[in-house]
Amino acid sequence: MTREAALGFTAVLILLGAGWGLTMPLTKIAVSTGYQHFGLLFWQLAIGVVVMTMLGLLRGVRLPWGRAHLRVYLVIALIGSVLPNSASYQAAVHLPSGIMSILLSMIPIWAFPIALTLGLDRFEWRRFAGLLIGLTAVLAIVLPNAAMTGAIPVIWVGVGLIAGLFYAFEGNYVARWGTAGLDAIQVLWGASIVGAIIALPLALFSGQWIDPRAPFAAPDVALVISATTHVLVYAGYVWLVGRAGPVFAVQVSFLVTLFGVFWACLILGEAYAPTVWRALALMMAGMFLVQPSRARVAEAGPLGDSAR
Repeated sequence: MTREAALGFTAVLILLGAGWGLTMPLTKIAVSTGYQHFGLLFWQLAIGVVVMTMLGLLRGVRLPWGRAHLRVYLVIALIGSVLPNSASYQAAVHLPSGIMSILLSMIPIWAFPIALTLGLDRFEWRRFAGLLIGLTAVLAIVLPNAAMTGAIPVIWVGVGLIAGLFYAFEGNYVARWGTAGLDAIQVLWGASIVGAIIALPLALFSGQWIDPRAPFAAPDVALVISATTHVLVYAGYVWLVGRAGPVFAVQVSFLVTLFGVFWACLILGEAYAPTVWRALALMMAGMFLVQPSRARVAEAGPLGDSAR
């Protein structure tokens, strides 16, 4: 890789981290006026389907619908969208956006014990230390007076952690059982369609349906921008993996967390006590230590990464 190429890929990496990090404060805005999780989930997925369909048409990619493909779409829709995003939307009502970004940093840390359980990885003391440090960071967050307004509600920290746990299951599922020959864009596309089909009756029958008609307020705009950004950034991440390799691209997980906290401070005006900044530093250290080997990252590919 030439110096010019390395600088270009680094710029793309920073842009992707900034985009993914932006989705968390946008989520906080989306839940700010009473929109509930099933309604938000459906429209997030529906908007994603529209954007993915446009990208698919531009790339000339078709979406296969065989039995094996449907199984992949369904599993990824459940553990990669419906369940974790429902948890995130509910937790975002009660937790600061920056705290949510830090909690989602647990994805690669959760992924390690899951991989050990499935026989996909081997035990390493360095990575075990990263797991303990990550858990220490979580404890620092839930301690009294950890944030600007007093104690963080522990129950909602637990709900926020559930989202990262499901994402960690998603990566390990792909590593263990594969994607039936589908590429990352096809999996995201198909899973978004299936997820929207699942979320539609949940939104309707739970009374959480969101009327898509004008006038549009800040939560509506935030949801559209967040859903569109997620799809475009994910497509950019897949492109970066193909050009610069997964070992380079997976470092975006650090940037997502840092930018998530940065955007929360800039856009939402959030401020934190020193305890939270120490928790952030601990989480960064835990993420660094728990990173898999270069060979393991190369095998995982874009769906087995630790970034969202």
